[in-house]
Amino acid sequence: MNIMGDFEMTIAGKGVTTAETIEVVNPATGQVFATAPDCSQAQLDEAVASSKAAFKTWRRVPIAERQAMVFKAGEALLAHADELARLFTREQGRPVEAAKQEIQGAGQWLQAVSRMTPPVHVTEDSDTQFIETRYVPLGVVCAIAPWNFPVSLAMWKLAPALVAGNTMVLKPSPFTPLCTLKIGEIFRDIFPAGVLNIITGGDRLGPWMTSHPGFAKISFTGSTETGKRVMESAAKDLKRVTLELGGNDAAIVLPDVDLDEVAQKIFFGAFFNTAQICVATKRLYVHEAVYDGLRDRLAAIAKAVKVGDGTEQGSVLGPIQNKRQYDRVMDLLNDAKANDLTLIQGAPIPEGGGYFIPVTIVDNPPENSRVVQEEAFGPILPMIKFSDIDDVIDRANASDYGLAGAVWSRDVDKAIDIARRMETGTVWINQNLNLRPDTPFGGHKQSGFGVENGMEGLLEYMVPQAVYVARS
Repeated sequence: MNIMGDFEMTIAGKGVTTAETIEVVNPATGQVFATAPDCSQAQLDEAVASSKAAFKTWRRVPIAERQAMVFKAGEALLAHADELARLFTREQGRPVEAAKQEIQGAGQWLQAVSRMTPPVHVTEDSDTQFIETRYVPLGVVCAIAPWNFPVSLAMWKLAPALVAGNTMVLKPSPFTPLCTLKIGEIFRDIFPAGVLNIITGGDRLGPWMTSHPGFAKISFTGSTETGKRVMESAAKDLKRVTLELGGNDAAIVLPDVDLDEVAQKIFFGAFFNTAQICVATKRLYVHEAVYDGLRDRLAAIAKAVKVGDGTEQGSVLGPIQNKRQYDRVMDLLNDAKANDLTLIQGAPIPEGGGYFIPVTIVDNPPENSRVVQEEAFGPILPMIKFSDIDDVIDRANASDYGLAGAVWSRDVDKAIDIARRMETGTVWINQNLNLRPDTPFGGHKQSGFGVENGMEGLLEYMVPQAVYVARS
């Protein structure tokens, strides 16, 4: 496979080019380095028709054979991890080693999901009647993946959908289309034609897909605002939806922690991937007794961590992925400066082009400041003092979002009690950013609708069918 060769969509098992293209920018330079296909409406129709035709036979392929193909897809990702990682860094910005970890993790995720089998429930097995409920696939799935974890979050959708017996049309973000297109090329030799179609395009393609009558379900990961539009579009013909949306995740640090032990974990729970993670710590509530000590340790780590081009030796954090997001984060930073908030900034950023922002800790800002109330999705972390547990839980929950949260304490029972009072889909205790293919992941409030991962996530791509059999 020529990793920087022509980039083609995959429709009906074949490579497809387009009359128009979209530009792909390297966020470390701000310069265009490649182009990707810009799918037309006719080509979208062709992709959906291909998936619809494939669904008739794919749903009848024994589940063990579907599982085997998904497992093989995971093996293929692992085999191509090195070359895909270099391309990943150029389009997404994350340092090469961390990019490789995502691709390997996505391969392992496919393999883990391939071992899942939906249950069959028997509610009666008597002389007069047999009643069985099994789960059957929905049809053609529309999958829309984001730019922050473009490979792994696409595989989160692909694996359960295909194991369940659905077919799929997958669209990566226009900011990060290239790795997904190459993965489509790799997977052509694994899945029958039409089972997986991969298309790319600009801002018009998403709305075309979500309003297309040929889809039975939409699985979308992205912002809450866009998620609302997706749900509105799906309502017209009652498509099923899974929405994994924004978060303004709070971490609570109790006064009994060992600061030297937790500082590094808390730092990277907030800033890994340049803080472009829906479940990153975005509000850090620290008990006043240990506040200064943790702040100083985080500041020291920030000053030691190299921010730079992901292809350069020693770079730990890369750029913001795209100009649109860079402008949003800079607007938050400028607002903090305009309001005379105290900013503690880390290592200097590279000069010249590229969407780089220094790691920034905001020292005890007011609760009503924009940096506390809004999800930055960039390297700005507000640290806020607290003294009362009930009060800090109320503050942590006072958000429209409810994706994830964390509690840091040596008293695990106390931490669990706090965790159960947090209004989020996931809570970590003395860890963070730990997600597993066998454990459900979903948001409360405006952080999402539906579930990914675990058996619950697999069943989101299926519907129950009860069969009643009369016996004489």
